[in-house]
Amino acid sequence: MDLTEIRKQINEIDEQLVALFKKRMETVVEVAKYKQEYHLPVLDRTRERQVLCRVAEMAGEELEHYAKVLYTTLMDVSRNYQRNYLDIGSPLTAVIGEAIEKTPAKFPTRAMVACQGTEGAYSQQACDQIFDFANIMYFETFDAVMGAVEKGMCRYGILPIENSSAGSVAQVYDLMEKHNFHIVRAVRQRIDHVLLSKRGVKLEDVKEIYSHPQAIAQCSEFLKAHPKIKVHEYANTAMAAKMVAESDRSDVAAIASRACGDLYDLVTVSASVSNSDSNYTRFICISRDLEIYPGANKISMTLSLPHQPGSLYGMLSRFAAMGMNLTKLESRPVPGSEFEFRFHFDIMASVNEPEVVKLLCELDESTERFVFLGNYQEM
Repeated sequence: MDLTEIRKQINEIDEQLVALFKKRMETVVEVAKYKQEYHLPVLDRTRERQVLCRVAEMAGEELEHYAKVLYTTLMDVSRNYQRNYLDIGSPLTAVIGEAIEKTPAKFPTRAMVACQGTEGAYSQQACDQIFDFANIMYFETFDAVMGAVEKGMCRYGILPIENSSAGSVAQVYDLMEKHNFHIVRAVRQRIDHVLLSKRGVKLEDVKEIYSHPQAIAQCSEFLKAHPKIKVHEYANTAMAAKMVAESDRSDVAAIASRACGDLYDLVTVSASVSNSDSNYTRFICISRDLEIYPGANKISMTLSLPHQPGSLYGMLSRFAAMGMNLTKLESRPVPGSEFEFRFHFDIMASVNEPEVVKLLCELDESTERFVFLGNYQEM
């Protein structure tokens, strides 16, 4: 047979498969009715395990793994179809609906905002991009920023979440397990690191450099080129610059922004310290209450999946089936637990689409732990 004849056979087989698929889904509805009448849960792991073993045996050794992948997906689809038929609601539906109803039509231009560091910090610069008139309260740690928002001291907080050179800010992701908050906006801030010191100091005079660990990572090539200079981690780039300005020493410097040089009367000892000229950090604006503003097109969530083969694949297939663009997937170990991970997802979607809300509710109902972090716009 030539390729045309082979494809014709495949088309005929596909017609049979689709007809059987439709018949199977009709039968799934009957299963759903039975479970509804007798108050049985949609998920039946024992039954699914039996099905997988049976079809693997029927497929034979050569195709058993392919059959498992196929039927794992098919059962995932069947469960979702049952939930849709039964219209199994989730508290998340009401939460999202209430947030959309109560959120104002426009994002506020002024607010009390918590930032980590001090004046001149990149968080402060990101805050100024988001708000026209921000009353900023500075805190020493990311934990304190989250705490200030959670306790209602500040309506919003600004936190770095990832950098184009150094990757995700692990500490912020870890703190997500500790604090309750929602993301209401995000902004990409260009990071322009320079080496700052007092007037009259030259690069060859510098013996010690202070900066935030993320900034140090983003300037690793420059630091490797000067191995005699001792590097110290500091809570914040702007705080490091302020410390250098107030120090009695003339052999210390800070990696910080050019704005810090103007702010603390420091000079640029070296302008070429970043690993990349295209260095950006993504900052998130968090709030205690869920706020969903018009134009929100990105969703962030965190969830746990069963520790078994195919669980992540099954999750990703849901996004793919709905044509959603997954822009971030991050796995983080759960603090204090061995071999347990949380997955953080960013997808391009809006909760104004009913199908998106359905998917979120399914995830809320079917995963071990699900947290909807927010639907927001990124500037």
